[in-house]
Amino acid sequence: METINKVELKDEAIYPDADVLKNVLGDAYSAYVDLLHIYDDNQMEPIWRYYHDGKAWLCKVQKKKKTIVWMSAWKGYMQAAIYMPEKFLDQVYALDISDTFKDKFRQARSMGKSRACIFEIHGSEVLEDFEKVMQLKILLK
Repeated sequence: METINKVELKDEAIYPDADVLKNVLGDAYSAYVDLLHIYDDNQMEPIWRYYHDGKAWLCKVQKKKKTIVWMSAWKGYMQAAIYMPEKFLDQVYALDISDTFKDKFRQARSMGKSRACIFEIHGSEVLEDFEKVMQLKILLK
């Protein structure tokens, strides 16, 4: 029987500080720290908040007032989602990123007029592709 990984950080009373995230992410914590450096280098602000509708802590990453990335912590990795308006997907597919990610984005279901470009961050190897998609999202109006 297949085990389905579930989002962590379900307890509203436990803020996801460094110690909590180290425990949840394990070896992926160092990639999360690298991700925070990418955000800092791009003048972006990660904000952790408990969302009652999903009953979990999520991190909204903003540049000025524009939301660029949503992150959630899973056992052993951080998931980062960039919601890209459908009209800009061709620009995503034109980026110099892995075909694996492009195929994954093509197969993702639409959410309104956007599609989620989801990255599972187990290690730093995906951060280069992640940053290219993130930079595109920052530039879009």
